[in-house]
Amino acid sequence: MPRPLTATIHLDSMHHNLERARSCAPTSRTWAVVKANGYGHGLERAMRGFVQADGLALIETDYALRLRELGWAKPILLLEGIFDASDIPLLAEHNINSTVHCIEQVKMLEYTQLYRPIDVHLKMNTGMNRLGFQPEDYQAAYKRLRAIPGIRNITHMTHFANSDELEHPRLAIAEQVRRFRDGSEGLPGERSLSNSGGVLHQAELVKELQNDWVRPGIMLYGGTPGGRPAREYGLRPTMTLRSEIIAIQHIQAGDTVGYGSRFQADGPMTVGVVACGYADGYPRHAEHGTPVLVDGVRTTLIGRVSMDMMTVDLSPVANARIGSKVTLWGDGLPIDEVAQSAGTIGYELMCALAPRVRVVEGRLGAD
Repeated sequence: MPRPLTATIHLDSMHHNLERARSCAPTSRTWAVVKANGYGHGLERAMRGFVQADGLALIETDYALRLRELGWAKPILLLEGIFDASDIPLLAEHNINSTVHCIEQVKMLEYTQLYRPIDVHLKMNTGMNRLGFQPEDYQAAYKRLRAIPGIRNITHMTHFANSDELEHPRLAIAEQVRRFRDGSEGLPGERSLSNSGGVLHQAELVKELQNDWVRPGIMLYGGTPGGRPAREYGLRPTMTLRSEIIAIQHIQAGDTVGYGSRFQADGPMTVGVVACGYADGYPRHAEHGTPVLVDGVRTTLIGRVSMDMMTVDLSPVANARIGSKVTLWGDGLPIDEVAQSAGTIGYELMCALAPRVRVVEGRLGAD
């Protein structure tokens, strides 16, 4: 028998969340972001889950080639662009779009003879201060790209830093939008602005923009960038991590649990040992009180998470036994809630799922 720890990927939820994103931006085409191995869901599963997307966006050139091998014929976008000039022939051969965010990438394209035309996304730094040309340098970069014979279409692109701000959502991106408009004024080509926060929180403002492409990421996987519960946006979890109780301990007042004896019982209680630990991707720094479900009953983590196991309070679960089902996140327990209790974000939990965890597919709600 395999270890009773399984991550179930809900392709039906992925289909649903993509349609939710498209309904928020009905006049835009959609890049479904599948970087980091489809946010930990698996590249091939992400491709099937987002089969109705207009394109797939990711970071890794080798994964882009893998998508072509898997049969993806629609557009692919490299969100960080090329890392070396040797990547450029692959763009042409496999019809892969590349972001261009620095002058070094422009030079690589200038010095490489393209035997087939390629499409690029020219990125402007409007305030994120990671990648992209400053607005005052943007037009010059565009002119250099436009002068390269092998460059076909140039899409104008930026990335919102604060689109997940809920208190004053319009103010959160208004300055970035202004910089983008000023920097790209008069330039022909499509525009690509909104990430998940922009899609979910900026619906009114997005309608005012020429936002030909949107780039949802975390929302497609049932998470939200602003902390508001996913269900309020009509999103469904796409990954459920489940295990079982493998041992039960009955302890008394003063007894401690786990490494470092960080948890001390106030009175008699029942402790369940769960087959999951930080080597599986569950956060080691999760604190006492982080929620879990045991046989559908809500309870909490106690003690320190160890490499292969964690301990939970079984006091609220009257009929708990060895073999009781434990939900660590997903169906019935939002991943963002678990992440917040553990002092992190849902993105990290998804992406940190360890290779040793068995992964299966199943519909949401089917146990």
